[in-house]
Amino acid sequence: MTAPPSHDPRHDPRQARQWIAQAARIAVLTGAGVSAESGVPTFRDAQTGLWTHFRPEDLATEQAFRAHPQRVWDWYAERREMLRGVQPNAGHHALTAFQQRHPGRLTLITQNVDGLHQRAGSTGVLALHGNLSADRWLDPCALARRPQDACPVERAEPGRPPHCAQCGNLARPDVVWFGEMLPAETLAAASRAARECQVMLVAGTSGQVYPAAGLALQARQAGAKVIVVNPAPTELDEVAHAVLTGTSAQLLPELLDGQ
Repeated sequence: MTAPPSHDPRHDPRQARQWIAQAARIAVLTGAGVSAESGVPTFRDAQTGLWTHFRPEDLATEQAFRAHPQRVWDWYAERREMLRGVQPNAGHHALTAFQQRHPGRLTLITQNVDGLHQRAGSTGVLALHGNLSADRWLDPCALARRPQDACPVERAEPGRPPHCAQCGNLARPDVVWFGEMLPAETLAAASRAARECQVMLVAGTSGQVYPAAGLALQARQAGAKVIVVNPAPTELDEVAHAVLTGTSAQLLPELLDGQ
């Protein structure tokens, strides 16, 4: 591993690798750039064909789903189909291998909904924005006295969208839509990991989406070293102790393999 010609320690992967080696706890935050290297279209790039007539904001809201449930369901069904042939890349696999070598040492937090980290074998993934491959009910069950008594969404009657045969409830993708809060337990666990880590590794994200980007700020304020990995400048570069220019598929193995 060679240092850049400038020998600026903020851009030296050897220094970042040393911090990782010395850290008892590491938190990793990944964004769309990690998935893009596997060929996953970004949120707005998914607007192809029929969907070029719609803005994502017109489809990814509860209001849109209630007004046009079949239209929104079909859009997400197409996005799911896009992911069928997509495979995790070297960045995903580097994180999984590190986790397997060091159980309990690395907490993986992602803004991505594609499930590629899980498919690569990573465990305990904190998916801040949900999981595109999963469904949940749109509304609380009208027939169940307690939430845990509701019919499992897996038993929904097939349709566009599927529905509950007993109460008519609609299944929806288990993702966070515009205007919705992030899952509270998942966000709390991510915040705890950021506060307790010695290194926060941020890969493939512009750092513009909050509250996810705020996790790097929390880590920095708690005394952690913040390492940003991205091909282009990000909003978190000024917060970071190290800024490494390159793709996560290239740099994550360089930082993590052999550790």
